[in-house]
Amino acid sequence: MSNRLQGVESFYEDMISVTNNLPSEDEFRRVRHLTLHKPFASTVSDEDLARIFSSTPHLETVVLSGIPDITDRTVILLAENAINLQSVDLTGCQQISDVAVLELTAKSLPLQCIKLNAVVGLTDPSISAIAKSSPRLVELELSGLPLLSPLSVRDVWSFSRKLRTLRLAHCPLLTDKAFPTSIEPAAENNEEKPLPPRPITWVEQLPPLVLRHTADNLRVLDLSSCKITDEGIEGIIAHATKIQNLNISGCSNLTDRSLEAICTLGDNLDVLILAHVTNITDRGVVYFARACRNLRVVDVAFCRNLTDMSVFELSGLTSLRRLSVIRVHKLTDIAIFSLAEHAWALERLYISYCDHVSLDALHLLVKNLVRLQHLSATGVPSLKRKGIHRFSDLPPSDYDADQQAAFRVFSGVNVDGLRKFLNKEDQRRRDAESQNIPFVARSDDKFDLY
Repeated sequence: MSNRLQGVESFYEDMISVTNNLPSEDEFRRVRHLTLHKPFASTVSDEDLARIFSSTPHLETVVLSGIPDITDRTVILLAENAINLQSVDLTGCQQISDVAVLELTAKSLPLQCIKLNAVVGLTDPSISAIAKSSPRLVELELSGLPLLSPLSVRDVWSFSRKLRTLRLAHCPLLTDKAFPTSIEPAAENNEEKPLPPRPITWVEQLPPLVLRHTADNLRVLDLSSCKITDEGIEGIIAHATKIQNLNISGCSNLTDRSLEAICTLGDNLDVLILAHVTNITDRGVVYFARACRNLRVVDVAFCRNLTDMSVFELSGLTSLRRLSVIRVHKLTDIAIFSLAEHAWALERLYISYCDHVSLDALHLLVKNLVRLQHLSATGVPSLKRKGIHRFSDLPPSDYDADQQAAFRVFSGVNVDGLRKFLNKEDQRRRDAESQNIPFVARSDDKFDLY
């Protein structure tokens, strides 16, 4: 018995992981994990991968994101030979079709993680097959699939009961019909009904998805830029009550009603992304800020209806580490003062294009928040003061002259440098006032008043 255990340990010790490199022929049978990212991935040909996959039976994890010319044939070879395959990432492999995915599902592989983001040719049959044939699946990423319809996503909710991560971002055909409903279907009424005002599509004719089980294992859900409404969010939250990371950015049909439903997640919720959900108001933010006290990350960028009241409530979250309020134009110094006084744990703050924030408010912010590691304040007029630009990170090379002039992002030691500079200028101002002489701003680090 001990000899057998020693043999197993020796086998696993002999296994190797290969990252951004191709294994040699001597290593084929020892490769357990193969990861090929850009830019190296762009140099790998389909023939190279076909040769490798035909002789690597012990592969468990394969990451091929961004390899441009990988074909169905190569993925089929992988499915046929890697009998212990547990994780496969084909993100961005746009030549892959339903044929390859159906072959993966037909081999009864112990798949636990499948990532098919931006594999634009995939349709409902392959996604439904994944849901029905992979009972161990815990992570499924299907973002950026333009042909994905509610039909297959309903199968995911119905059959993939162990899912912990589900990403469906930027799937334009997904509506409420793709998600479970919190309402029992009403009994059919046989009375004659008037004709509908417009033709009804087959998607609209789908009955509500009523689940007899819950999705309590689900922790991460990304629905950004889907055509979901408040009813869809209510149905999801009613079944997945322990979500920790929820991204509904760009879901422009949502209102405060969705935020009220999210409140039921309570202390489970850790990350909430609401960027571009333009119909929400202070009322909804107050609801979830008071109900979900363990929030670490909140993003309400481009939510034009929000005011200082929202930031005032969010600043009371003792666990808050990252906050984004980009282009929330109604914010004033009151919001910044509230963060400076209460958000002691804040590490990353994004306030770009908040036009009404003064330099004094930002000074108090960086002075009080000693844990702050990143401040993004591009387009804030008060930061055009001379001497501040030298502490900003370098702007991206593709920015034009106006964008580079407005760029103000401070990271790491630059945040500390900005803090010391503003403290120094504040001391100079006080000294000038005590000596009853005019204050003249400096752009260097000297304390001289003249």
